[in-house]
Amino acid sequence: MCIFEPKSGSLLRLRSPLFSLGILCWHVESNAIVLSTEAATVGVGAGQMSRVESVRIACSKAGDKTKGTVLSSDAFFPFSDGVELALNHGVTAIAQPGGSVKDADVIAAVDKAGAAMIFTGARHFRH
Repeated sequence: MCIFEPKSGSLLRLRSPLFSLGILCWHVESNAIVLSTEAATVGVGAGQMSRVESVRIACSKAGDKTKGTVLSSDAFFPFSDGVELALNHGVTAIAQPGGSVKDADVIAAVDKAGAAMIFTGARHFRH
């Protein structure tokens, strides 16, 4: 597992991402996005052809509760657009498998926003 923290040096607490990944792995399928706090799921988006659309649905469901959440994804982000959308809604950390040829673009978007990201190295994508 690789952890990318913002240049500001603030610490990423692992409790929220681990909770979010647990929900993701057991209960959500196909382009799954879970937004959570330390102990509650606040938004879920899944079953879409586009990962960006899953992010949009999860953020819409979470509403104002999106601010300060962790986003977990069952598969890598192939482009930075989904990550940028989540960060613009107030997500502060992202947990995803990584492995996209565009990982550097995704890391740059997260770093620019001052957020944190965990690359788990394991896909949980299910149909």
